[in-house]
Amino acid sequence: MENPINKKSTELSSYISKILRDHFGKGPESVHVSLGKTFMIVYIRNFLTPTEKVLMNQKQDESVQQTRDLVMQTLIPEIKAYIKIVTGMEIREFYYDWSLQNKSAMFTGISTDSTSTDFPVTEEFTGKAELINEMIYLSSESEKKPEEIYACRVNQRTILVIRNGILVRIEKQLIRQGMQEQLKLAKRTLEKGLLHNNNHFEGILDTKVIDIFVDWDFDLDKSVIVFVVNPTK
Repeated sequence: MENPINKKSTELSSYISKILRDHFGKGPESVHVSLGKTFMIVYIRNFLTPTEKVLMNQKQDESVQQTRDLVMQTLIPEIKAYIKIVTGMEIREFYYDWSLQNKSAMFTGISTDSTSTDFPVTEEFTGKAELINEMIYLSSESEKKPEEIYACRVNQRTILVIRNGILVRIEKQLIRQGMQEQLKLAKRTLEKGLLHNNNHFEGILDTKVIDIFVDWDFDLDKSVIVFVVNPTK
């Protein structure tokens, strides 16, 4: 009999692959879904349309991100509804990020506590304390020290970090003035630069880091960071 978590993950992977293909004209090479407690994390590989490739060759990465952001506003309600059908999880927060250079992407859903899954996460893992300290340092460099930080290992290849209370006053003012999209694009450039140029993560986690993603919920003053690592070493 198929493992329940594998069955649900496979069903969600197939759906997300199809919905991306239907809306972007090209589907990803692979979609890997991880489930644990209140978390659903999707790792998407080799996802870049021919038009996007042309734009990137013309240094129009920001245009690609803005277009994808617009499409995601349509897709998120559909994805959340399907997650509920398959897993019973009522997704209250949804995050996503693109790694255009790696042709990869991340979706992260966080459900209400009352609709969490029975699938466990690993609260203690190699390098957790050092990872949290490094994230506090990087957050202080780009915005401010988080008021609260949480980290867990969802499975052997996926580490999730959640930061609460990270926005500074000028960012909150920009949000009040309706400049969320501009702020998100700027923060992607700044924070992802700090994350990707950091040479401590692999030593801290004692494994190769394949991808790093970050997104924010400005209304909640909250951010998620997802590390995709080599599951063997």
